[in-house]
Amino acid sequence: MAAERPDEKFVLTSSRHFCEWLDGACCSLAFTTYQAGKLFLLGLDGEGRGLSVFERNFSRSMGLGVSGDGRSFALATQYQIHRFDNVLPVGERRSDGLDAVFAPHASWVTGDLDSHDVGLSGDRPIFVNTLFSCLATVSDGYSFKPLWRPPFISRLAAEDRCHLNGLAVEDGVARYVTAVSRSDVADGWRDRRGDGGVVIDIGSGEIVAQGLSMPHSPRLYRGRLWLLNSGSGEFGYLELDTGRFQAVAFCPGYARGLGFAGDHAIIGLSRPRENRTFAGLALDDALRMRDTEPRCGLIIVNLESGDITDWVRIEGVVQELYDVAVIPRVRRPSLIGFKGNEIRYVISIEE
Repeated sequence: MAAERPDEKFVLTSSRHFCEWLDGACCSLAFTTYQAGKLFLLGLDGEGRGLSVFERNFSRSMGLGVSGDGRSFALATQYQIHRFDNVLPVGERRSDGLDAVFAPHASWVTGDLDSHDVGLSGDRPIFVNTLFSCLATVSDGYSFKPLWRPPFISRLAAEDRCHLNGLAVEDGVARYVTAVSRSDVADGWRDRRGDGGVVIDIGSGEIVAQGLSMPHSPRLYRGRLWLLNSGSGEFGYLELDTGRFQAVAFCPGYARGLGFAGDHAIIGLSRPRENRTFAGLALDDALRMRDTEPRCGLIIVNLESGDITDWVRIEGVVQELYDVAVIPRVRRPSLIGFKGNEIRYVISIEE
């Protein structure tokens, strides 16, 4: 499908069987782009044969954290973190085919912390405060409350020292984080993009893996810690006893954002920017060796074979994605924004 505006274009295409896969997975997908300032919800149309694409504008949309039941999710933006809740009763579908209407029910003003990954602990967000190199939660009286910082970070400072970015949450508990380096000086991570990446166990403070290239999106699924070794274009998992990274699939783009549905992983891809952050990584050579260009979109990867079974390609104004999340048991979601009149009239009552 394609949607055009006077000064920009958004084009989304998918593989021939993507809708069948989405139907079989019994879920919908959410993904963010900070570059274009949008949140997208991807589901099926009323007949279940075509895609339903829903979008809302949020400045610098970043991390997504979905609750286990799929009834709530948190979104990190430029200077706020929002929590959205599905106002439709469980199992209800509207006449227009929507089976989830997410409404904003809580927002916290954090200031511009360069927040990256976010998760939910109960109904409160926990998030990676990249600017201050720490894990944090929202505060009712302050911009944020620091919860933890890597042992190599000597103090809280607004310096983005190690580029802490990824967060793995299990049952509402923060378990692992990723960082681009172990630098303890302002912006020092940029000098270690090629092989300085680490994964840290939050409970012990131990570095469980190192030598990675710009790792992102650690996720616990089926007893394994999965992540994206983005600078090398690799998706795989960690052997936690040895710290060895086992690559499962190659990602034809700069990979950020990771979710799971059944036997498949859903991975977000971006076109790397031509600047100091993305230039000169092993991903460049890997793409050239495969005679391909980096793409923006989603890929569906079989966890056993590593094959890309389906895909979504995005062209036009959107060139970079940040996060991807799976909304379980929802086929066609929508979301109420802050600017339209709809937010005035959607009212729900707690029983």
